[in-house]
Amino acid sequence: MIDIRAHCDTTASAARVWSVLSDGWMYPVWVVGAARMRAVENNWPEVGSRLHHSVGLWPALLHDHTEVLSAVEGRELRLLARALPAGQAEVTLLLEPRGTGCRIEMSEMVAHRPFNRIPREVHDTLVYPRNRESLRRLKFIAEQSTPTGT
Repeated sequence: MIDIRAHCDTTASAARVWSVLSDGWMYPVWVVGAARMRAVENNWPEVGSRLHHSVGLWPALLHDHTEVLSAVEGRELRLLARALPAGQAEVTLLLEPRGTGCRIEMSEMVAHRPFNRIPREVHDTLVYPRNRESLRRLKFIAEQSTPTGT
């Protein structure tokens, strides 16, 4: 099992970052590779709820979904992200309050074929930069949505 971690610090509160994560329609705005949303289940981000999305570049889009495996409001969101037949991964987003902001950590565990057969170095080269950029986007969205002085 390969676990790839990235993190960033933000001036946005954990509650503000959680509000972005809780808006399933924002998923393709901050997740690198997500092309568009097709549907967001009404109970997102409750356990078992799904985001129905497309990944890739048009016209070669894969239609799949991401499912919530566990959620602790304002602290942790664990997802099963799918883009079959390409593969699937467990993604965990942790929010750790720090002063008036927080640290956002993203952990992606590649445990399923075919990606669990690829060497760690290749995953680090391809996945880590994508996850780092996704966190950068999430940070910018949360910070832009935070009123000045709060």
